[in-house]
Amino acid sequence: MTTDNQLHVAIVMDGNGRWAVARGLPRVAGHRQGAQVVHDIVAAAPGLGVTALTIFAFSTENWKRPADEVSYILHLFVAMVTKWLPELVSQHVRVRVIGDRGALPPDVRASVETIESRTASCDGLHLNVALNYGGRAEILHAAQAFAADCAAGKASPSDLTEDRFDSYLWLRGEPAPDIVIRTAGELRVSNFLLWEMAYAELFFLDVLWPDFSAATLESVLQEFRSRHRRFGGS
Repeated sequence: MTTDNQLHVAIVMDGNGRWAVARGLPRVAGHRQGAQVVHDIVAAAPGLGVTALTIFAFSTENWKRPADEVSYILHLFVAMVTKWLPELVSQHVRVRVIGDRGALPPDVRASVETIESRTASCDGLHLNVALNYGGRAEILHAAQAFAADCAAGKASPSDLTEDRFDSYLWLRGEPAPDIVIRTAGELRVSNFLLWEMAYAELFFLDVLWPDFSAATLESVLQEFRSRHRRFGGS
């Protein structure tokens, strides 16, 4: 749960390919436009009261796509964020990549480390990019890490609490998302932040991600602030 001066928005960015196909363009054109939307939303988010933004850039299931599309998506992320790095630093945006980095191409991993290092001291918007991420994989990774600590004598099973478990997650240190948005009209969460979204407000939008805008986000935030969040209470 966040405090009144914190707002964490998480987004499943869906619809890039459909946006491109509908316009007679190659699917990669949709990914390029989707990347530009990320840039615009990152710039607009702090002014709308958002302090943390977590975006689903590439899932563990996306490896099933054609190899050329997979490579394009991964390298597009690196190219775009690297291009925007001076701007992100000037806007005080801290970038962190969450997910299993082991399967990422070496040049992508190296770029991720550079991006994180360059923005580590930034104290503005927290931008978390889920890259080769899956919610089940995150939970399994956390369970394995805690079990390893138990085997090493650093912890015992009775030490495990929700807060302790949080500390083993890839998104550790970040308040749980208040809002989870999915674009493109799909009514599922697709293995995204399964542990963290327990009490998030869910928004399923018909808009394709390349057509998403700061005005769309503002509309979601307005509806969110009209909702009464009880967190299991009355």
